[in-house]
Amino acid sequence: MNRVIQSSAFTLAFVYVAVAIAALILFAAPLWYAWQVTIQDGRVELLQADTQRLTEVFRRDGPDGLKAFIDTRVGLQIAGERILLLTDSSLRPIAGNVPGWPEGMPVTPGMSTIAMDLAGQSTQAVLVRASLPGGYHLLVGRDVARFLPLERRFWYGLAGAVAVLCIVGVLGGFLIRRTLLSRIHSIRRTVHAIMQGDLSHRLPGPQSGDELDTLTHTINRMLDQIEQLFHGIRDVSNAIAHDLRTPLAELRSRLEELSLTRPSAHETFAEIDAAVADVDRVIRIFNALLRLAEIDTGMRRSGFVSVNAAELAAQAVELYVPAAELKGINLTCRDTGPIPVSGDPLLLAQAVSNLIDNALKYASDGGNVTVEVLRGAHGAVEIAVSDDGPGISDSEKVKAPERFYRGDTSRGTPGVGLGLSLVAAVAKLHGGALVLADNHPGLRAQMLIEPNGARPWREDTPSVLGAAPAAVDGLELARVGTFSAIKSEPLSR
Repeated sequence: MNRVIQSSAFTLAFVYVAVAIAALILFAAPLWYAWQVTIQDGRVELLQADTQRLTEVFRRDGPDGLKAFIDTRVGLQIAGERILLLTDSSLRPIAGNVPGWPEGMPVTPGMSTIAMDLAGQSTQAVLVRASLPGGYHLLVGRDVARFLPLERRFWYGLAGAVAVLCIVGVLGGFLIRRTLLSRIHSIRRTVHAIMQGDLSHRLPGPQSGDELDTLTHTINRMLDQIEQLFHGIRDVSNAIAHDLRTPLAELRSRLEELSLTRPSAHETFAEIDAAVADVDRVIRIFNALLRLAEIDTGMRRSGFVSVNAAELAAQAVELYVPAAELKGINLTCRDTGPIPVSGDPLLLAQAVSNLIDNALKYASDGGNVTVEVLRGAHGAVEIAVSDDGPGISDSEKVKAPERFYRGDTSRGTPGVGLGLSLVAAVAKLHGGALVLADNHPGLRAQMLIEPNGARPWREDTPSVLGAAPAAVDGLELARVGTFSAIKSEPLSR
């Protein structure tokens, strides 16, 4: 029982009951005050009106006429309805329904509230004393206790309302606790299933739109993200194992062959160079993963400076013009003038270079690759690279930014599937996203970044891909003036 009372449901119910009782008291207090003032003022007005009327009768008809009038009034009224007393100068009763002058009643004219016996019962009365000509005294009063039954009913009603609130609060606490426990039990079952390894288990919840339903949807989205990350880690581990196995196997084979055959010096050095290339490839993969981890932590934000995105894209195009000419591709850059952004110039240069390299790899011979820098939706800066190659399907657009993903068109090409992942990671680090769209023909890759590099890209933006941070294929950086030139492996989609 103590556990039930200490539950959050009962605490919440008790708080609501306390607030309701406080509100009821705050409502009853001014009502009670208004009642008291109204009754008091009405009683005084009635007594003063009766006193004035009786005084007029005395002045018109004299003591005998007033005595007859009072006797008539006393005979007609309900017992205790009014207190009437006419005395002579020595306070001997002449007429009225009071046996004698009340004790404690002053002889001076005015109003007083005293305790007196009325109809054999002690009560509180409000009396008005008036002096009449000839030394006569007149008392007119009313019993204060006349309205006590009505006041008791008021208090009884208030107490009843408090009792109803308490009962409803206790019952509500039980019902709320029962509802919460049923929802919590479903959460407990889900968590237990996930702990047992069933990552696909989700919280069942009604579509009522209440707070618990909102919490259920939030937890389910979190579980979706956890499952996605778990499968992503597993896929990355499998991909790393697969991509490292080939160069390591080749390296072992070369070294083993050298050890067994003992070839000439020329052949030996050739095999050593090939082995070094295999080792370099493995190192580039690990460097890419380390760079990915660095971007994931957001540490590169400390290096944000003001960068002209248009100038950065133009320098990247200038760097790749010789490679484009070798394939007969027309590589051009379009911009609308200086477009400042806040970001890491090295990462932005890497991302733009990877997009250009990717476009050159898949563009048709003699085709066109266009780099554009402009203001996009929601005020974001858009750096877009378009080619006229085969493009990729809509289903692959979602997977392309994933780490180590390689589409059908990239089979047999160098790379490990981390190229577009860098662009998505850099875009997210700069508050944006990577968007892949059809160019009819070809692919249009748009890197959207926030100008101040702070506000995250809107989650409700359609066709936004690459939400998970990622890294690039092995990168060897070389400074060319103020631009960080990128020498990278060909990208894989």
